[in-house]
Amino acid sequence: QVQLVESGGGLVQAGGSLRLSCAASGRFFSIRVMGWYRQAPGKQRVLVATITSGGNANYAGSVKGQFTISRDNAKNTVSLQMNSLKPEDTAVYYCNANIQTSYRGLYADYWGQGTQVTVSS
Repeated sequence: QVQLVESGGGLVQAGGSLRLSCAASGRFFSIRVMGWYRQAPGKQRVLVATITSGGNANYAGSVKGQFTISRDNAKNTVSLQMNSLKPEDTAVYYCNANIQTSYRGLYADYWGQGTQVTVSS
């Protein structure tokens, strides 16, 4: 059984920084893309950033230059460094990973439980 466990959320003042981390555990063969999504109250879940196993990163336009995604393939972890946080960054942040659970098996999306990030003005 694959699990994604997030950590690092919390309350921060505007202009501050937070670092989110996510670790994949369980039995699986490989991880293709890892990423972060967020869902603000009353809104749909949206992409924040993704990163491939080769290190190619993709960002939502709203966070480009403000957030940095990184990945450790050996540890099966993905992190999101969030700087210059604004109240509009307040949301539940979800870790996502596209995982192959067996050799020649299909890839499937897995989600973490979410971690709350609150930015006060």
